[in-house]
Amino acid sequence: MTIRPLQLIFTLALVAAPAAFTQTLAPIAWPPPKPTKHDYAKWEKSVAKFETEDKLQAPPAHPVLFLGSSTIVRWKTLARDFPDLIVLNRGFGGNQIKDSTYYAERMIFPYQPSAIVLRAGGNDIHAGWPAEDVFEDFKAFVAKVRSRIPGIPIVYIGLNPTIKRWNQVAEGNKLNDLIAAYCAQTADLTYIDTRELTLGADGKPRPELFVADQLHFSEEGYNLLTATVRPTLTKVMAAEK
Repeated sequence: MTIRPLQLIFTLALVAAPAAFTQTLAPIAWPPPKPTKHDYAKWEKSVAKFETEDKLQAPPAHPVLFLGSSTIVRWKTLARDFPDLIVLNRGFGGNQIKDSTYYAERMIFPYQPSAIVLRAGGNDIHAGWPAEDVFEDFKAFVAKVRSRIPGIPIVYIGLNPTIKRWNQVAEGNKLNDLIAAYCAQTADLTYIDTRELTLGADGKPRPELFVADQLHFSEEGYNLLTATVRPTLTKVMAAEK
C-alpha cells in the first residue's frame, strides 16, 4: 500500500518533466520595462576569480583579449581555433557591455592586450535596454579602452539569432546596424556580422547549432563562428605587424 502512492508520484513526475523542460525553452515575454539602474557588484566574484587565476599562473603578455558574455565564456577552444595568436579568455556569463567598461581597470588594462575581441550586447537587450542605449555603452567602452591604449584594434562580433530569443532579433539587428556603421567610420574598429550565421533555408535558427537551452552554441555552432571570425581577426592582426 505504501508503494503505490510513491509509484504514482514518480510516474506523474516523469510525465510532467518533458512539459516543464519544453516550457523553459519557450520564448520569454519581452521586452521588460527599461531598467533604471545596473548592478555591477554582482560580477565582483567573477572578476576576483580572474585575479586569483592570474596570481596562480601568470597570463600571457599582450594577448588578444576575448571579452563578453557566455558566448565567450563557453568558447573553450580559442587557443586551438586561433593557433597563430596568443589569446586570453576573460568573458563571464551575464556580461553586459557596460560591465567590461566598469571593470576595465582590473580585467583589461593589466593584460596590456594587443587587440580586443568583444561579444556582448545580447544580455543588455534581453534585460530591456534599447539598442540605442546599448550602442552608447559600446562607444563608452571604446572610449574607456582607448583612453589608456590609444589605437588598439577592437573587433566586435555582432549578435546572431537564437531560438530562445527569437523575439529579440529585430532589436539585436538594430544594435548590429548601429555598431557596424560606427566601426565603418572609426579607425581600428572592426565589425563582424553574424546575423545569418545560425539561419537555415527557412530563415529560422538551425537547432543543431545550439545546445539544449536553444541559446548557446553547440560544437557545430562554434565551428561556424570560428570560421566566420578567423579570417577577419587574422587580417586585423596582420595589419598590426
